[in-house]
Amino acid sequence: MPTSTIRAIRRAPHRAQVDANLGFLAELAGTWEGTGFNLVARPDKQGGSPLFLELNETFETLSVIPISSSIPNRGFAVDDIELFGLTYLQKISDSTTGGALHIEPGIWIHIPSQDTGTGAAVKQSVARMGNVPHGNSLLAEGVAIRLDPFTGNPFNPDAIAAANTAPFPVLDAFPTPTGTGKGIPTPGTLSKFPPYDLSNLTTAAVDFRTPAGNTPATPLPTTILGVPMQNVILDPTLLLTAALSGQTISAMTVINIATAASVLQQQPVPSSGPQPAPVNILASFNGGGGVENIPFLQTNADAATVFATFWIERIAGPTPDADFMQLQYVQTVFLNFPILGTTTNFSWPHISVATLQKTFGGE
Repeated sequence: MPTSTIRAIRRAPHRAQVDANLGFLAELAGTWEGTGFNLVARPDKQGGSPLFLELNETFETLSVIPISSSIPNRGFAVDDIELFGLTYLQKISDSTTGGALHIEPGIWIHIPSQDTGTGAAVKQSVARMGNVPHGNSLLAEGVAIRLDPFTGNPFNPDAIAAANTAPFPVLDAFPTPTGTGKGIPTPGTLSKFPPYDLSNLTTAAVDFRTPAGNTPATPLPTTILGVPMQNVILDPTLLLTAALSGQTISAMTVINIATAASVLQQQPVPSSGPQPAPVNILASFNGGGGVENIPFLQTNADAATVFATFWIERIAGPTPDADFMQLQYVQTVFLNFPILGTTTNFSWPHISVATLQKTFGGE
């Protein structure tokens, strides 16, 4: 039988070795701060309407600390393997009121034994484990790739796939690359529910801006980073490309993760010709894992699927010593709950985007 090469006593190596073990995840280490946007539909039993569409401009702090020693996984049917990771704490508040929105402790890990490819084509196997105090825990797997030098300057907005914010009927089974599902909307499609349409000025449509019950009411901004608010609601990733205006990315690490091995997403509708079929946006990496919810959430707002993309960017300054690090991400959570007063169950996309920069005290 193979003999384990993992030492029983593990002490922290020098910092350069810690970074080497973390692979592409090493660039996550440090403290990041910045702004973003959050869109989430939630049940509105108190208000009596089918849903409450919560929209927040956000301020975020993300602290990421390397785990210096290895993390051994002892094998029986297979040989032992070593993991390497970082702990994180994410805190998000409403940038208008300062009110708390989200806190999440968790761990990122690199699994070297599952890396694929060679040279510049290496895809490193990674996973994120997170805990949310609503009563959710997630395991999202995927891959990280390194683009150094990055040759797409200025950053091509088409490289960021549009995020679908429109709800859709819960699928009988999660779609596979050959499945049909029940018609996930094309990203950028206006939802049939009134709160998503800013031209609808009925009470049911406009009474959704957070903070709920704030007096006087906080009006929606007309634009964020120059992007019309209606466009932000249809596709929050527009804020990521807007934040890159005037910047040049010299190198970039891209991380894709998901809690399901297969996620279908419609591609943008061409100006002419037939609409393209959904594609498996996770086909290029080994997404998988899952989300667990406490019983209350399973009944009222079940978090079913999470998938996200992170871009760790080196932004070129006027001189090399003036370069700085930037982190952008888009995350989608499918929250499943029925329309109030009916048995029709929908998946409501909860979208979060942010642009963060490494701050004083970051590594």
